[in-house]
Amino acid sequence: MDGRVRLALCAWVATLAAAGSLLPLVAPSVWLLEAALLLGAQTLVGVAVRRASASRAATVGAQSSVTLLLLTFVFVRRDAVFGILPGPDALEAFGTLLAQGTADVGRFAIPAPVTDGIRLLLVGGVVLIGLLVDASAVTYRSAAPAGLPLLALYSVAAGLSPDGTRWTWFLCAAAGYLLLLLAEGRDRLSRWGWSFGPSGGPARPTAPGGPAPTPARGGRRIGVLALGIALVVPAALPSLGEGLLDTARGGGGTSGDGGTVSAVNPLVALQDSLNQPDNRTVLTYATDAESTADLYLRIVALDRFDGTSWRPSERRITDLPRPLPPVSGLSPSVETERITTSFRAAGWYAQNWLPMPYPAADVRIDGRWRFEPEGRALVGDRGQTTRGARYEVESLQVRPTIEQLTGAPDPPRQVLDEYTRVPDSLPEVVARTAREVTVNASGAYEQAVRLQEWFSADGGFRYDTRVKAGSGSAAIARFLEQREGFCVHFAFSMAAMARTLGIPARVAVGFTPGVSDGADGMVVGLQDAHAWPELYFEGVGWTRFEPTPSRGSVPDYTQPDLPAPDRPSVPEPLPTDGGTPEPEPSRSVECLAGHGEDCDGAAAPGGGPSGDESLAQRVLTAVTGALPAVLAALVLLALLALPLLWRRTVRARRMGEMSEPPSRGKPPGADGAAAVGGTVPEGAPGGPSGASGGPPEQDAGLRTLAAWREMTDSAWDYGVLPEESATPRTAAARVVRLGGLEGEAAKATHRLATALEHALYAAEARPARGLAEDVRRVRAGLRAAAGRRERLRALLLPRSSVRMLWSLSARRAALAGRWHGLAGRVRRTVARFRPSRQRA
Repeated sequence: MDGRVRLALCAWVATLAAAGSLLPLVAPSVWLLEAALLLGAQTLVGVAVRRASASRAATVGAQSSVTLLLLTFVFVRRDAVFGILPGPDALEAFGTLLAQGTADVGRFAIPAPVTDGIRLLLVGGVVLIGLLVDASAVTYRSAAPAGLPLLALYSVAAGLSPDGTRWTWFLCAAAGYLLLLLAEGRDRLSRWGWSFGPSGGPARPTAPGGPAPTPARGGRRIGVLALGIALVVPAALPSLGEGLLDTARGGGGTSGDGGTVSAVNPLVALQDSLNQPDNRTVLTYATDAESTADLYLRIVALDRFDGTSWRPSERRITDLPRPLPPVSGLSPSVETERITTSFRAAGWYAQNWLPMPYPAADVRIDGRWRFEPEGRALVGDRGQTTRGARYEVESLQVRPTIEQLTGAPDPPRQVLDEYTRVPDSLPEVVARTAREVTVNASGAYEQAVRLQEWFSADGGFRYDTRVKAGSGSAAIARFLEQREGFCVHFAFSMAAMARTLGIPARVAVGFTPGVSDGADGMVVGLQDAHAWPELYFEGVGWTRFEPTPSRGSVPDYTQPDLPAPDRPSVPEPLPTDGGTPEPEPSRSVECLAGHGEDCDGAAAPGGGPSGDESLAQRVLTAVTGALPAVLAALVLLALLALPLLWRRTVRARRMGEMSEPPSRGKPPGADGAAAVGGTVPEGAPGGPSGASGGPPEQDAGLRTLAAWREMTDSAWDYGVLPEESATPRTAAARVVRLGGLEGEAAKATHRLATALEHALYAAEARPARGLAEDVRRVRAGLRAAAGRRERLRALLLPRSSVRMLWSLSARRAALAGRWHGLAGRVRRTVARFRPSRQRA
């Protein structure tokens, strides 16, 4: 096996061995097979290009281009041009997948499901590391630096695994790197032949147990150093947060009862939703409830407050039971009404947590959904999302009385310990303000109502979605001082203040009930995203409060029987809220975005005085966003067209060189030839182009050489490889035979061979006539004998264009030689100057 082929194979194995350390982070492990196949294709491309060209840049460029095409076909072929070329839509789809993968990394606990986004991050990352390893170890023949990307890959896995990677994965990664070093050492020794001993003389390879040759000894030192770094770096990595970037304390697995789940903190997404210019439809639903005012759709509960942020605790999940277990803390004496709601999620809305009313009693849904008992929430398993989901939820509308809430007994000790915990970093102003607001309150319920009224009406707070989101201790203190913010500030602050008063509290994130669609259904839009506090009362369970002014509805059990005339129970929305989703505009937005099924009769949005302006703005935004993708596509097309353009340029130059110069003493054009001076073809004395300036015999010889080179390259383009060692007559006969030439094309080939023989071997070269016409006859004959596919290949990707890479490599080598020569002269001059200074 060739040394470089062996080295490329070892680079492939080393990359996969290091990638194996990522296996404990996700499940299932099928992605590694996909990465191995793409990495193998990338390696084969490198082997093929290195055989055809000595240019290192061309090898890396070809591998990068093929890898991009393969990733496009595997992940976004529906959006690609012809299913493989990465156009603007494909690049946008890549961006969406990368954003989804980044969000999924922070959403799931280890082992995480292989969603499409996580799969792209894994496969793309491994292929990129493989490209770096192959380029360093094989293309540039330096295996030691290849340990850096391998180390990065292993360190990421070691830093994210629950207790670091197991020693088996470490041994796999170490063995792969050492194999790469040994392969490089063998390749170096095979190219040198013999190693050299201390005396400078040749020495055979040493016997086992003797001193190792210098390359092997250096490789071992590098290997030991790299492996030592691999052990130290993961231990020095800082903690990386929640979700996939946190350890799974409760055990691993995603099946049965052993799985754990954690959700990403939704603050930024919620604020982005509230500030969307278009209230895009998220859900539509129909319910048999008499009123939807209290039908909040909860996604997840944030019950862990560590001073930095509110976030969901890591909980164990189980298979979805039918029906769901009884509601914890709810007494049979509290009035409840069982309602049924049918939901349909938008085709673009992909959420891993299922929005549904609280508390749900039964859920009917298809797909891989799991149940989290503490929050009574459903979470998608192995990439399951709400995209286009249809489901039905039976839930309870809990209607406690003021007397039941006032007389609620103390919560269980476990609930108090977990849900009244506040961090030491919480500023004293939070607890002090809570005591001041609830002074003279007679119990937990009255304290909660006073907090709600203070935030929603009496405290002078202003609703503003442009305020920076934040849920930590400093953000709460700042909100209490500045008194402006949106729902997350109100919910987090009220929950924190309730905890300082000894009331169990958490924050729910989801949607308000939405608006009617004009028929029997309801429509929920992005601007209905909301956060609200839930406080625990024994006998009632987790109870919703609404401290945010102008948002949602204040629960009946927090109001007097007769609301005051100057304070309506349901405040009117402020004009800056952004409104609510209307059915027709929402469907139009879905149609414009490519979503929705009933788009035939959707009305066009706009229609107002600013409709043209907004359309122009949208067009300008679309053009601006697509400009980088268009430029990238143009660059890719230019690279693909480079062989064609180079071949046409070379052919035109050679045809000009074949033109006969005007005879001496005759006016230009007397022989019917163009008055153009001959130029020197590649490899001939006199330079690559320009008039030779020599005698007519030399000009005739150069024209003949140009014609022969063009004929052989044309045959090469159609699959007849040139043989540099063959005589002109043998080469011509071979072109005629393999190229299928007949008639005038065959005769023209033999005439060109005869002309070359006279130019090379005759004592006095005689001018050849009709060289350009003979070359054209040969090219026409080759094209006529070739099939359609071969003709297309000869046009778009001519084989002889590899000479371009050879020429660039030769020029680079010549430039390097001149540079080294100049550097040598400078060193010699300095060396001569130094002794003279010492003597002086």
